[in-house]
Amino acid sequence: MIIDPGKQEDIAQAWRLYKEEHDVQARDRLILAYSPLVKYVAGRMSSGLPAHIEEGDLVSYGLLGLIGALERYDPSRNIKFETYAVSRIKGSIIDELRALDWVPRSVRSWARKVENAITRLENRLLRAPTDEEIAEELEIELDEFQDILSQISCSSIVALDEFWDSSGANQDKVNLMDTIEDSDAPDPSRAYSVQSVKETLTAAIQRLPEREKIVIGLYYYEGLTLKEIGEVLGVTESRVSQLHTKAILRLKGRIKEELDLDILSS
Repeated sequence: MIIDPGKQEDIAQAWRLYKEEHDVQARDRLILAYSPLVKYVAGRMSSGLPAHIEEGDLVSYGLLGLIGALERYDPSRNIKFETYAVSRIKGSIIDELRALDWVPRSVRSWARKVENAITRLENRLLRAPTDEEIAEELEIELDEFQDILSQISCSSIVALDEFWDSSGANQDKVNLMDTIEDSDAPDPSRAYSVQSVKETLTAAIQRLPEREKIVIGLYYYEGLTLKEIGEVLGVTESRVSQLHTKAILRLKGRIKEELDLDILSS
């Protein structure tokens, strides 16, 4: 979010009043100033959710995260508030969505099965498996596999944020968002491990099939919606959603595999 330079001084003053004097009006001015962040995050997340989840609801959930970020933010630290707030806003929205239990357990179960099947096939074939090969590995028909992908795609918005156990024993819980380095974070003790996982994620993205790599690049780096990506690739939005889902499952499987290897070697 870019703030009008003319308002920077007012915002700095609001921060001082809020943090030093706990001024409620100053807090309200900060909420208003940074509210476009909530709209931005909610808009990005809504594109992969079921139609009955309204963007207005996501904004409400995100505002809770923004307020929490304002309360916990320490201006003395060398971290931009926008960077910190986006993470809190996303977390608040995801927590509320999970509380609604909008993704059936069967869908999450299939997501894990597909992820594991892709990992097994890639290790066996030394290449990205086709849809037909994945369906055969799962012992289901191709049409059923396509239907399952469509169902999983409705939950893919939390795929990067969903926790999984790197050890398989409910320990060392991590998510892919944890592997993205925050260059402003003054925590040198984690620099090596974060860089290592970041390189693993980069390598995993490079190994994706070309279309899945394009989808990841356009969605996460260029900020295009699934519909816009479909127009670029000349396919339906539903097909783009399936490609995105398969890419995320491949990445999760590869990162988890690398972490398992690291644990075994340590």
